[in-house]
Amino acid sequence: MDPVKFCPPLHIQRYQFVIDFVEKHKPKKVADLGCAGCGLLRKLKFCRDIELLAGVDIDCAAITEKKYTLAPLSCEYLKPDNRPLTIQLYQGSVIEKEPRIKGFELVTCIELIEHLHPEEVEKFSEVLFGYMSPGAVIVSTPNADFNPLLPGLTGFRHQDHKFEWTQKEFQNWALAVCDLYGYKVEFTGVGITPRNTKNVGFCTQIGVFNRKSSRRNGLQRTETDEGSHSYKLLYDVVYPSLCDRNIFQNVLLNEVLYHAESIKKNFLDTLKEEESKLIHVTSNPLHSCSTKEQAVIDGGGDNDVCRKGNTIYIPLAKLFSSPKVQAVCSSFKRLKEVLLESSQIQLTSDASALMLVVEDEDRSDQEDWEGCEDVSYSETFISVAECEEDWEEELCQNLESICHPIPSPSSSNNNFH
Repeated sequence: MDPVKFCPPLHIQRYQFVIDFVEKHKPKKVADLGCAGCGLLRKLKFCRDIELLAGVDIDCAAITEKKYTLAPLSCEYLKPDNRPLTIQLYQGSVIEKEPRIKGFELVTCIELIEHLHPEEVEKFSEVLFGYMSPGAVIVSTPNADFNPLLPGLTGFRHQDHKFEWTQKEFQNWALAVCDLYGYKVEFTGVGITPRNTKNVGFCTQIGVFNRKSSRRNGLQRTETDEGSHSYKLLYDVVYPSLCDRNIFQNVLLNEVLYHAESIKKNFLDTLKEEESKLIHVTSNPLHSCSTKEQAVIDGGGDNDVCRKGNTIYIPLAKLFSSPKVQAVCSSFKRLKEVLLESSQIQLTSDASALMLVVEDEDRSDQEDWEGCEDVSYSETFISVAECEEDWEEELCQNLESICHPIPSPSSSNNNFH
């Protein structure tokens, strides 16, 4: 018999099964029991609908070693997400009640149950389905019926496994849980059976449990439960999000200022091009937009960018038209409110336009032109002609002096010496 190989690896297929479920049903609160090295959590944090992600494992060292792999990336600070996300990691036993992990919409138990002693399974079922009572549960466990197809395997697949269920044993446990706690279950798995072999099911068998809306027979939370904590919180991180008021304002202001500076640069570049075209046809090449400036200042609704003196006026409507600005703030009213509150932004009196001062380097060319406003082209040409005539007259005088020198009084007395 050919060795059984899985591509992608079996643990990746299990993770992907959970990810597909999350993307389809979009739960906001997800807990992973038996998270160990946090491999599944690292993938789930990129699911955009999850707002609270919790991991539980009894092995403190495993969580401590891997917890920082769940820290926000640098790019997540530079470009915060719209959704809030909190990740919490707990050390604790899954057969103990912990009020902080109640109320989750989805709880995953990936390759966990086989690590419990058989006598602990009933208590685990009570805590998970009765006390926690999540909306959905995904339980995966090795399929003992598949083991004969795994070459070289003797006994269980892992030395810490306390048991491995056949398909029938797993289904009996799952159906009993559903009857007791008001759930329904669908059976599936990952790791398909090789060809030319009898039907032994999936290598990893999976039960997907969904709570019946009409039944919630589980144990109810008590005041004693609320006041006691059996788990130890090892890691708690809140990701940067636009839901945070300060982060939202900073990101929005940065986008607005960046877009405004870009508009300003394009406007000044266009202004210079127009000036260069007008050099040979007018004595005043400066751009005039006093009508548009007045319209912006008075809130006339004109979306044109205008300049008055050393100030450029950019209508808020034009700034709001930027896709990047709208991606941060979808409300024009909200945009105006944030800009009015900011000390970094200067608006017109009616808050219809943003004002940007033109720096000295931006005005250097204009100042050069202003210094030459009163000088006409004809005057320039005349002055050049006059310079040429003066130069020719001076040259002629120098040549005449060389050809006909004036003798000095003492020159005749020194001829015979």
